[in-house]
Amino acid sequence: MHLSLREVSHSYGATRVLEGISLEVPAGGILCIVGPSGCGKSTLLRLIGGLERPTAGDIVQVGTPPPGCLNPLTYVFQDFALLPWRSAQGNIRLVLEDHGLSRRRTREIIDDVLARTRLSEYRDVLPRNLSGGMKQRVAIARALAVNPAVMLMDEPLSALDAQTRELLMEDLVALWLRAPFTAVYVTHNLAEAVRLGHRVAVLSRRPGRLRELVSIDKPLEQRTRTDPDLAGIERHLWEIMRQQAEEADQELLDG
Repeated sequence: MHLSLREVSHSYGATRVLEGISLEVPAGGILCIVGPSGCGKSTLLRLIGGLERPTAGDIVQVGTPPPGCLNPLTYVFQDFALLPWRSAQGNIRLVLEDHGLSRRRTREIIDDVLARTRLSEYRDVLPRNLSGGMKQRVAIARALAVNPAVMLMDEPLSALDAQTRELLMEDLVALWLRAPFTAVYVTHNLAEAVRLGHRVAVLSRRPGRLRELVSIDKPLEQRTRTDPDLAGIERHLWEIMRQQAEEADQELLDG
């Protein structure tokens, strides 16, 4: 299954937030969305996830979800969104409880995603005893547990320190290489976008319009933090959005 966005626009009252966004999200690819502060990145993600309806345009799910998909669209949030009274495996079990699965099948899924996210030995640990990186890995494991057609990732690494962010990017690449997934990934961080995205959509300042769609052909497993090719793409992205990013920041500062 893939997603097709066709002339999507959205307003809150008289405030235009998005205008005329047309994008394809191919199956098995990661689309990163970047742009100045307040350009509507997270709003676009909410529209894709069905949390809001666009003022105009269509968002179409094309094809059928993968076998075993329990939830076609699944979020990974910036703030982890873990229940503090549930252990790592308890937080994962939460998304499986209403699907009529047997206890054995539920256990198999939990074991699998804990292993894939390198959390097996932390299965019974409560969130308060996990580091920020581990909490986000639990959130990613929870999303993987429902075998989604598309993961919607809203700045999932922005609350983490630089070293942890680097490790989580490596984890995401390893997860994708093991079982390619489809994702729409919103971020302010251009380094994340070029490390993880097969394509990067650059939005203008509000109302957000698609300024450029940049394809990155280098395989994920060949991308590194010091890759000069990625550095060149990152510079290109910044050149596209620098002036509008400065204007957007000044607008926020002026209140």
